[in-house]
Amino acid sequence: MRINKYIASAGVCSRRKADELIINGQVKINGRVLKEPGYDVMDGDEVSVAGRIVEPKKTHTYVLLNKPVGVITSVKDDKGRMTVIDLLRENPDIADEASRLFPVGRLDYDTSGVLLLTDDGELTYRLTHPKHEFPKTYQALVRGVVSREKELRLVRGVDIGGFVTSKAKVKTLKVKGNSSLVEIAIHEGKNRQVRKMFEAVGNPVVELKRVSFGEIRIGRLKEGAFRKLTKKELDYLMRV
Repeated sequence: MRINKYIASAGVCSRRKADELIINGQVKINGRVLKEPGYDVMDGDEVSVAGRIVEPKKTHTYVLLNKPVGVITSVKDDKGRMTVIDLLRENPDIADEASRLFPVGRLDYDTSGVLLLTDDGELTYRLTHPKHEFPKTYQALVRGVVSREKELRLVRGVDIGGFVTSKAKVKTLKVKGNSSLVEIAIHEGKNRQVRKMFEAVGNPVVELKRVSFGEIRIGRLKEGAFRKLTKKELDYLMRV
């Protein structure tokens, strides 16, 4: 098994992060610092990451969190802000497992909603790799009315600063006064992409919430609460 996949399967981090650890000399094979990112782990090899021996996990944890605004999508934050892992540690039902989990992708500091966390690095790799075009659906409260012409621009793709977005699905759910509630589904994950898309058509976002990750929906899960994924949801993700 390739070394980055081995580390991901051990629940240490994603494949991409594993490659960074190898480059930084944090990975050893049989006591020697690994210098070959493409190394294939053989039977009997002892793999250690940052001084800790690791091996692929037989079972993993999969959690759906309704992330509140003001919480960082990270394992730790050098500015002392609350992270999603800190939030889980506060709950006794998941506290013991929280330190082993890491987020699948990101949600901005000021965006709430669906966030998956797991210690399954291999699944994280599949769900976040651009080639899989995994859909994410958001509900955005924006200023002004999003005309049909603007909807079509968002559907076809807009320039958000040196990058033209791929096709999206867009539907206005409600218009009240000088604001609109719009649902938008995208499969990319550029930094603050949805906000930049609406800014590009002249309707800046006031509030943003991710309501689904593929077919996994937030449902009635309260903000700040979590639940473990169901077997049906896991089966769905494993087919991706």
